[in-house]
Amino acid sequence: MKKALLTLSALALCMAAGSTLAKEYKELRFGVDPSYAPFESKAADGSLVGFDIDLGNAICAELKVKCKWVESDFDGMIPGLKANKFDGVISSMTVTPAREKVIDFSSELFSGPTAYVSKKGSGITADVASLKGKTVGYEQGTIQEAYAKAILDKAGVKTQAYQNQDQVYSDLVSGRLDAGIQDMLQAELGFLKSPQGADYDVSKPVDNELLPAKTAVGIKKGNTELKALLDKGIKALHDDGKYAEIQKKHFGDLNLYSGK
Repeated sequence: MKKALLTLSALALCMAAGSTLAKEYKELRFGVDPSYAPFESKAADGSLVGFDIDLGNAICAELKVKCKWVESDFDGMIPGLKANKFDGVISSMTVTPAREKVIDFSSELFSGPTAYVSKKGSGITADVASLKGKTVGYEQGTIQEAYAKAILDKAGVKTQAYQNQDQVYSDLVSGRLDAGIQDMLQAELGFLKSPQGADYDVSKPVDNELLPAKTAVGIKKGNTELKALLDKGIKALHDDGKYAEIQKKHFGDLNLYSGK
């Protein structure tokens, strides 16, 4: 009986130790698709830069853990989470009901609407009717893909999927696309400010329930420990003014945080 009690006690201690270890992160691996400037992209020297990158690195600094970035195409983010290729996704991932069924999210990182990019004078607006007979490109795995399939495809608009956002812009500039649909701020502050985007405009925001604005860190379903840790780090960024500092660096006086 004593042996049994000792065994049970030892087992309880091991379980307790395992539970403690499970909560200790010395490194956080974040999945990212670096084709979405100014949120995530590559500098000339190959280093990762952007608002999301700075936020992720700052969260790690607040939590005193090492930050590791793992590059992936955007449509591979959720499968990558499930396969433990990374702990979280910081790559302008919007919180949607469909995604919430398969993964969890941290508290808000930032929010931003969706819009179309097209040649100046094209007549393309946020109204679907202006796109009839046109060809619109989008990045695979995004909320814009879901919108394109549910709305645009049924409205006489030809849509084309691309592996990353850079490919969308490449075909837009070459004339193979009439418009691209993506995050409005990404288009305004990334593509339009580049030499190739000089002759293009961004439409007004596209208003549809399939296009929510809130983005957050995507994490594996049921990982409540990591969610609590990330939420702690995000809150600390706001409390000590680091979030405001990073936001000003990338967007000036523009406020991307809704607080929802």
